[in-house]
Amino acid sequence: MQTSADSAKMECLWSCWKNHVIDLLYWRDIKQTGIVFGSVLLLLFSLTQFSVVSVIAYLALAALSATISFRIYKSVLQAVQKTDEGHPFKAYLDMDATLSEEQIQKYADSALVYVNSTVKELRRLFLVQDLVDSLKFAVLMWLLTYVGAIFNGLTLMIMAVVSMFTLPVVYEKYQAQIDQYLGLVRTHVNSVVAKIQAKIPGAKRKTE
Repeated sequence: MQTSADSAKMECLWSCWKNHVIDLLYWRDIKQTGIVFGSVLLLLFSLTQFSVVSVIAYLALAALSATISFRIYKSVLQAVQKTDEGHPFKAYLDMDATLSEEQIQKYADSALVYVNSTVKELRRLFLVQDLVDSLKFAVLMWLLTYVGAIFNGLTLMIMAVVSMFTLPVVYEKYQAQIDQYLGLVRTHVNSVVAKIQAKIPGAKRKTE
């Protein structure tokens, strides 16, 4: 059974990880964010030129080349200097990289909540529980057919990564102006939806 200390530790790790992701997306540390951003983009661009198997194999070879070279270099250096520092990666080898049964169960429960929520929402949309919401979903799917005809999946992923690392910073800098324009767009969309609801039989939402 998971103790309160374990729960507190997991909450602390989750909070630290979330703060680290936020720091990356908002470029708090330019060097660190640049490395992550550049690495992800390089990986995605590589996938546009080579197969997934080739990219994984090349990355594994590059990582192995670096670690093997460093291990040999440290071994030679220790032999020349006659020191006994031990394995250069000992600190990482001693780290506990396993997941406990409680952690796996927690992650599985969290994933199950999202899966069930998604299934219920899709059932509600496809079975037209609310006509307006189903029509909105149909329009979205129709627009996605055009997006899919123009961009492939990897291109969309590249665009998503670029957006993740640029839009938060832009929004933080111009939040007032963006909120103002978004408010105008939201008001216009709600007005159009209200007109559609008034003209389509059975589209009017039930009041609480």
